[in-house]
Amino acid sequence: MYWVAAVFAVVMLAVSNRYGYHRDEFYFLASGRRLDWGYADQPPLVPLIARGVSAIDADSLILLRIPAIAAGVLVVICAGLMARELGGGRPARALAAAAVASAAVLMGGGHTLGTTIFDLLAWSVIVLMVVKLLRPDADRRWWLLIGLAAGLGLQNKALLAVPILFLALSLAAIGPREIFATRYFPLAIGLAALIWSPYLWWQASNDWPQWELGRAIAGGSSGTSDSPIEFVLLQFGLMGPLMVPLWIFGLWCLWRRPRCRAFVLAYAGLFAFFLLTGGKAYYLAGMYPLLLAAGAVGLEPRLADSGIRRGAVASVVVVNAAASALLFLPVLPVSTLRDSPVLAVNYDAGETVGWPEFVAQVAAARARVAPDAELLTANYGEAGAIEHYGGRYGLPTPHSAHNSYWWWGPPPEGKPVLLVGVGRERAFRVCMDAEPVGRIDNGLGIENDEQDRQLFLCRTPRSPWSEKWSTLRRLG
Repeated sequence: MYWVAAVFAVVMLAVSNRYGYHRDEFYFLASGRRLDWGYADQPPLVPLIARGVSAIDADSLILLRIPAIAAGVLVVICAGLMARELGGGRPARALAAAAVASAAVLMGGGHTLGTTIFDLLAWSVIVLMVVKLLRPDADRRWWLLIGLAAGLGLQNKALLAVPILFLALSLAAIGPREIFATRYFPLAIGLAALIWSPYLWWQASNDWPQWELGRAIAGGSSGTSDSPIEFVLLQFGLMGPLMVPLWIFGLWCLWRRPRCRAFVLAYAGLFAFFLLTGGKAYYLAGMYPLLLAAGAVGLEPRLADSGIRRGAVASVVVVNAAASALLFLPVLPVSTLRDSPVLAVNYDAGETVGWPEFVAQVAAARARVAPDAELLTANYGEAGAIEHYGGRYGLPTPHSAHNSYWWWGPPPEGKPVLLVGVGRERAFRVCMDAEPVGRIDNGLGIENDEQDRQLFLCRTPRSPWSEKWSTLRRLG
């Protein structure tokens, strides 16, 4: 399994600087420049990582993504270790690791610095430790590592509390309940709560914006929000369609083990919960490494005496990996993206191109019509890109009413404001004399969230920005 993890790391590093920054990476860098115990839409872990990396080299995209790649490598290793804990030999461990390494969600999540890959890692560590604890002779001190992983994971993404709760309830409902009968269990809860508490304090102090954000995402405000039908169908794509038989077999194998049935119940509960509450498809991704590991262990005896079967399984994993890489890694030349199926499948690919051109066009419009104008963008990605690239054009720090940028304040009074990416109707709602002064074009014909957006110059806001600001806040 370790050689599988090494191959995965090499591939991810090889493509890490193709295309460009993702909009979320700009946002994490911006958040890292304003370190806090929490933000409107996230805990502080990833902004802290971004801050640390940028302190070493603020312009290295490869360096920024190394923590995410390392997290992906550890998820692959955890899958192999899960197979070992379930009784699998070397072939099962290698198959489990390779199946997870070939997954679309791991490649897509591990390619950019973001919360998804660290969420997968935290959940993989927790699941691995619980599998260890299911052994009758287990060392109960593994609970302390669960508490540490849970606390750090919750400082990455508050949503991790949901699968933790469902797994705990499943274990309490159908057992084995004796794993809770140790003093290390409450110690683990206390450790996780202690690590998570600064973020909870920040959320409570700011009226719990995370709840409002969750409702907005469930309502479809995110670019990756899923309808109920999409949620169900995408479960067959998270690990790649060719891995579906293996993880379904893994569910059956886990159910056949009385001490592992809680995982099946937790999967079913989480599936129903996220489906009914408007969750994104990848919210369930953390369960699949275990299912694939269980499937690999169950399949191992059938492969032992047949080189043809082993070759067939290996070929399926390779094809799955190639398809995932083609769709979720920047493999194709950027000039061919528009005419490829990538953008139809992978929304995020379009959000990693055109940012230098975007900022250059904003700077040119500002220099042409109002060299002293402040900047107000429609979303955090646009604001973050301007912060990152704007220094070379002498652009001021941008403002936005989107997510945490709203907390960082409105434009100053008394200056014209260039509205970037703000729709015409909204522009005239905040400005008496909104003047169209340009339109964004990435030059590649790629339809993303910025393509063909208008620029408006606002010289006379309908009311002072400081008064209007509270009505402009947008979470999503």
